Amino acid sequence: MKDEPNLELSEIFYSIQGESSFVGYPCLFFRLAGCNLRCSYCDAKYTYEEPASLIPLSTLLNEATRYPKAIIEITGGEPLLQEGVYPLMEALMAAGRTVLLETNGSIGLERVPQKVVKIVDLKCPDSGMHEKMHLANLALLTPHDEIKFVLSSAADYDWAKAMMAEHHLAERAKVILAPVIGRLQPALLAQWLLADALPARLQLQLHTLLWPGMKRGI
Repeated sequence: MKDEPNLELSEIFYSIQGESSFVGYPCLFFRLAGCNLRCSYCDAKYTYEEPASLIPLSTLLNEATRYPKAIIEITGGEPLLQEGVYPLMEALMAAGRTVLLETNGSIGLERVPQKVVKIVDLKCPDSGMHEKMHLANLALLTPHDEIKFVLSSAADYDWAKAMMAEHHLAERAKVILAPVIGRLQPALLAQWLLADALPARLQLQLHTLLWPGMKRGI
């Protein structure tokens, strides 16, 4: 492919989708390198601490053809830091693939193709990054998109609940509440969710339950 872009990749792997409304489906993951945030609970520091592999767009598209029925998730790090992510999304959509984009909520979504499922991780205060959020993104979300709150504490839960109310988030997109394992007990979060009857989904990381102790390639 003439003048094709190269993308910096941390890893490519085929696994079970574990953290969205598509949980449980076979999924091909393109984990792009680099991140502009430093969340306190980050479980993918290698995306910005270790050297990346420079991979041509055509190679990624060829890899996608090996798994013709799989969902494709583009994640990171923060994938929107790389200019090449836009032609990657466009090419995958043109091929008729279901594409998920997991983004940290700090970069504008204006250039993301509308049919891409945007999974926006709206950072809570205990992440240390909540003031970095680009809240104008919320107006760009559609009902097939998702907003994820990763919660470390009761304070995070209260903040997420307030954000849901202030911005009418459940009317804009699907809302997911996910506890940081080791910081917030899932059963406690379930109690809060039931008590408040929030229009949100409680979600654990399915891949960490299937393959405990593994940090990559899942």
